[in-house]
Amino acid sequence: MAADAKPRVKVPKSAAAGEVITIKTLISHIMESGQRKDKDGNKIPRSIINRFTCDFNGQNVIDITLEPAISTNPYFEFDATVPEAGEFKFTWYDDDGSVYEDSKPISVG
Repeated sequence: MAADAKPRVKVPKSAAAGEVITIKTLISHIMESGQRKDKDGNKIPRSIINRFTCDFNGQNVIDITLEPAISTNPYFEFDATVPEAGEFKFTWYDDDGSVYEDSKPISVG
């Protein structure tokens, strides 16, 4: 697990039913390629975010498979329709088996 991995998410606090909103996500993550060596000459284990998902009330909104060339601190911006009040759940999957999660509620008004 990358100790310094920190997910950040921006979701509006409320929306009208059926409104399309913009969601922004960023995870602070060093994205180690597995090619470099530490000061003692040992290979640094690969640690790359390889998948990102977003669900709303249990329904998948977006599911992205990432390739090894993805940059450090991956940022995603996408639109989602809000049919009802609920919660967005965001999940980042790391090559080393670590899973990072965040969630944000949204109300309909």
